[in-house]
Amino acid sequence: MHQTDHAPSAAADEMRPAPFRRLPGLALALPVLSLALVGALAVAASVGGRGSSPVAGPTASAPARANDATVSLGRIAAAAMKADTMPVRGDQFGYVQRLTRQNTGEFGAPARLGAAHKEEVWQAQGPGRAVTTGWLRSSGKDAVMPGQLIPVTSPSPVGPGLWHPTYAWLASLPTDADVLLDRLHAETTVGKGESEDEAVFRTIGDLLGGVVMPPVTASALYRAVAMIPGVTWVPDAVDAAGRHGIGITREDGASVTRSVLIFDRTTLAYTGSQVYFTRPGARGTGAAGDVLFHIDAVVERGVVDRHGEVPKGAVG
Repeated sequence: MHQTDHAPSAAADEMRPAPFRRLPGLALALPVLSLALVGALAVAASVGGRGSSPVAGPTASAPARANDATVSLGRIAAAAMKADTMPVRGDQFGYVQRLTRQNTGEFGAPARLGAAHKEEVWQAQGPGRAVTTGWLRSSGKDAVMPGQLIPVTSPSPVGPGLWHPTYAWLASLPTDADVLLDRLHAETTVGKGESEDEAVFRTIGDLLGGVVMPPVTASALYRAVAMIPGVTWVPDAVDAAGRHGIGITREDGASVTRSVLIFDRTTLAYTGSQVYFTRPGARGTGAAGDVLFHIDAVVERGVVDRHGEVPKGAVG
């Protein structure tokens, strides 16, 4: 049974490095802009024009959309089991290449959704605790420090776990969806003003979009998503590469933002995510449908022997 007022444990706090914020003047710490962080920052920013807004949700009733989400996630979980994913050894790096559009405005000023640019992440896989857990390289207009290999660091050594998810750690997770969901509830840090269910949903989204993971783990995560209250289906969502797909989101009346996980209509593979306002926020922070801070698209995943290398055949 999942607790609703879960306080982060000391162990979870120790595991979690400082969040990576794609905002000017703030240090890099994690390679993936956390969807949970995006929601927390919403109340502190003011959104100026409209970005590439997600397609409006379906007109069907909430129960119908929830049923569609359950059915879709079951199909997505089954498809994930068939993925041809190469295991990552402890001396190798998991490689993820994404297109991303993020806020390029200053903190506290109107948000400006920047141009789509390439972001590459090399995830270290060593079994021990480390300060440097990977490497990041961005390129293109509105990229941060374009072309430079930047170490992904934590303020203190961190071992494999939720905030340093190595392939081996992901493979060790329970594959029973209910047990896995309990584990995520126990280890996820809940942000101020955020429900625990929303925090877990966004944490799963971070994992799905940011790492190379065993197919059985991905399948279990999708089945766990289907068990989170409020999860619904979106008939048409668009990632940062302009690819249309089906979306899985979550209704949460306590939040002014919503994240959408996007999947290819044919293969059911995860392709990207969006975060946007569902209604105007405090002090006029954004209009309903405004994309907030983050749209991305996964272009390539793979395994390499050294950071800076790109898998053979990788796009761009």
